[in-house]
Amino acid sequence: MTSVQVDQEHDGNEAAGKGPEEGYQRGLGNRQIQMIAIGGAIGTGLFLGAGKAISKAGPSIILAYAIVGLVIFFIMRALGELLMYRPVSGSFSEYGREFLGPFIGFVTGWTYWLFWVVTGITEVTAAATYIHYWNHDIPQWVSSLFFTVALFGINLISVKIFGELEFWFSMVKVTAIIGMILIGLGVIILGFSDAGKTASFSHLWADGGFFPRGIGGTLMTLQIVMFAFLAVELVGVTAGEAKDPKKVLPKAINTVPWRIGLFYIGALIIILSVVSWTVFEPGVSPFVRAFQEIGLPAGAGIVNFVVLTAALSSANSGMYSTGRMLRDLAVNGQGPKLFTHLSKNGLPTWGTGVSVAMMLVGVWINYQWPGDAFNYVVSFATISGMWAWIVILISQLRYRAKADRGELPQSEFKAPGAPYTSIFALAFIGMVIVLMGVDPDARISLYAAPIWAVILGVGYLSIKRRSAEVFAARATVPAPATGEQPGTDAKD
Repeated sequence: MTSVQVDQEHDGNEAAGKGPEEGYQRGLGNRQIQMIAIGGAIGTGLFLGAGKAISKAGPSIILAYAIVGLVIFFIMRALGELLMYRPVSGSFSEYGREFLGPFIGFVTGWTYWLFWVVTGITEVTAAATYIHYWNHDIPQWVSSLFFTVALFGINLISVKIFGELEFWFSMVKVTAIIGMILIGLGVIILGFSDAGKTASFSHLWADGGFFPRGIGGTLMTLQIVMFAFLAVELVGVTAGEAKDPKKVLPKAINTVPWRIGLFYIGALIIILSVVSWTVFEPGVSPFVRAFQEIGLPAGAGIVNFVVLTAALSSANSGMYSTGRMLRDLAVNGQGPKLFTHLSKNGLPTWGTGVSVAMMLVGVWINYQWPGDAFNYVVSFATISGMWAWIVILISQLRYRAKADRGELPQSEFKAPGAPYTSIFALAFIGMVIVLMGVDPDARISLYAAPIWAVILGVGYLSIKRRSAEVFAARATVPAPATGEQPGTDAKD
């Protein structure tokens, strides 16, 4: 990159306060980072989306979660290698900018921002549907509006409050899933409750076989399963505000295998053994339905509260992430300078505020199409979220090649099996995108993607033209009497 390009790309970084800590307060400790990492893997995709996946694939959905879980581990170890090389809050956008060029950094930052805006809409929509379990008279759009405004208020206080809230959100989810697994095991082994007489591990193969819809049915659920794992990469965004990132982040990433094994595969094995897969249906949490079949109404209500908590947790994380991503774009000259501003508590309030305003579109969607709102946004959230994974993997491959040549320092946390594991993960994501094109329900996201690409292309060209004009204007300023060359003042 030439000195001109560097000046264009990083104009305003000093004013934005970008440095080792980027102006943020390192208020997230080990306890909070660990629970954010755990909670990122447990959300609406599991608690609500699994109902649709089970109805499409039957018990073989367990295999789908296991395979995708392995791919997710490869992605997270690739991210971990990059984080230990350079832990920054911009994360994947920064790595895309460094290893794949400024345009990819621009695309990644704005796409990940859009992903969390859309995901935020998805999560408040899911939360509003959960409220109907207790009261059908509350309009879905009213609940989604309330949750959006309340979470925005929390995100305006401090990063410590965000971290503490996420800690307790995650604690509720983790405790609940462990409790559900233990209760389910009791039903299967001891035979108590209404479902005790029929509960059996044989449900995993006796009701039409392990692949009751065929292998094709299982393959068509992969985009739903991928959506369930979106947000595990959020731990990378916390790097700029972690108290000891080089110690905390590897520990969080290494918990991925047992998180997936326990919270996804373990939980699904139990509920599909307690109740036949034929009972579950799209739009209904399989966990809530399982407790209804067990005959524990109070238990179903508790589980509904847990899945409500999971949705709010994800929406809260979305608000956190969007503000940081917009600020990273702004300090790199790829977004409005307004977003570089931090509050006295070190929070990117303008970026978060604009993002929440966009999330309010979800309130309108819930008003217009309350029955289809969740399905409308899940597919687009999946395709935009997977872009971040693609950039992580390719950036890690480029970084590893440079490090092996001695051009960059080696990471303290190398991804095992790379580059082959990263190449496998990229190929798997490519297959899922092809399958999304085959699925009529998911195809809408592929229609929207080219439109978003055109918007990004036009936006990037506009930014480059504006930067070139600014640089040209600087170059016309007469050289200072001291003999300095025009346009070389770093503070200009």
